[in-house]
Amino acid sequence: MAKRTKSLLAHLPLTARILHGDKGYATNPVRHRAEANGSLPNIPPNASRIWKSCFSPVLYRARNAIERMFCRLKDFRWIATRYHRLATNFHAAVLLAAIVS
Repeated sequence: MAKRTKSLLAHLPLTARILHGDKGYATNPVRHRAEANGSLPNIPPNASRIWKSCFSPVLYRARNAIERMFCRLKDFRWIATRYHRLATNFHAAVLLAAIVS
């Protein structure tokens, strides 16, 4: 498991019931780590896998909406380049961009 994946899963909130991920995270260690945290992994399996895990395309659509929201926020240059360095100013800029878009 990659170092970045380990750090992301370590910061997974305990209230996360379903973990959505793309096919890049369809490995057994990621799935086991998510299940150990009490989450249900909803990751589409790779085509080359022999064992296909449970996957719900209906639940996966929520991930698409979140991904589109992040792409829309990145259209604002001052968000994508993190123009505001202070956390409070950056948070306010993200909220402003979310309201505008």
